[in-house]
Amino acid sequence: MTETKPILILGGTGKTGRRLAERLTARGIPVRIGSRSGTPRFDWEAPASWAPALEGVSAVYISFYPDIAVPGAAEVIDAFTRLAMEHGVRRLVLLSGRGEHEAQRAEEMLKASGADWTILRCAWFSQNFSEGFLIEPLLAGEVALPVGPVGEPFVDVDDIADAAEAVLTEPGHVGQLYELTGPRLLSFADAVAEIAKATRRDIRFVRISHDEFTAAVASHELPSEIVWLLDELFSQVLDGRNESLTDGVQRVLGRAPKDFSDYATETAATGIWSN
Repeated sequence: MTETKPILILGGTGKTGRRLAERLTARGIPVRIGSRSGTPRFDWEAPASWAPALEGVSAVYISFYPDIAVPGAAEVIDAFTRLAMEHGVRRLVLLSGRGEHEAQRAEEMLKASGADWTILRCAWFSQNFSEGFLIEPLLAGEVALPVGPVGEPFVDVDDIADAAEAVLTEPGHVGQLYELTGPRLLSFADAVAEIAKATRRDIRFVRISHDEFTAAVASHELPSEIVWLLDELFSQVLDGRNESLTDGVQRVLGRAPKDFSDYATETAATGIWSN
């Protein structure tokens, strides 16, 4: 019996990539983690690192760092796609974002590449509240963001990982775009209220101006690309353009997506939001 070729997971230590790697490994499917700490090392900013990572793999899960919304991401992903095709790797699954100009450009380039593509276009991750920049303010008891009552269909990262596993291991998903959302719309104030309820803590949401937010972000000494990304998300993407639900999770997995309240309850039980 010949050994199955590994699946290359770019962003394999990130929110979705790590979970996908766990799922595939549990099924006995070999994976190669594409990250700066991986072997071989993979770095989006070092194109010379791409070819060694592609050697001998059967498919690639493409998660772009720091985010597919960043200007120039589409061209980098396009260049990677071309190299993958040159190495005989045709099966490509792209993690994309809703309502993001650069993400849509990357999607169109992938569709035109001749690859056997699948696109997972995702809403705002629920886990951004527990595995990202929002943990600190939640612990402090006040989340201050420049966003109003706009509804966001927060999607659970476990649903994304389940969908990625499905499209990479089952037939019938080539040439499909799945838009993944949660089952209901919540404002950021609603989401914070659900976390407060789950933790039985007093956590308040405060709407601040864009200038106040920019100043607060600057004080944290974050990388410039992350500062740009946060500014883009809160000044552009969260304007109501994504205020709709889709059936993507249902189409891929044959079940309803996970609700934010279940995420909040389960995550609160880990103690991550408790002082």
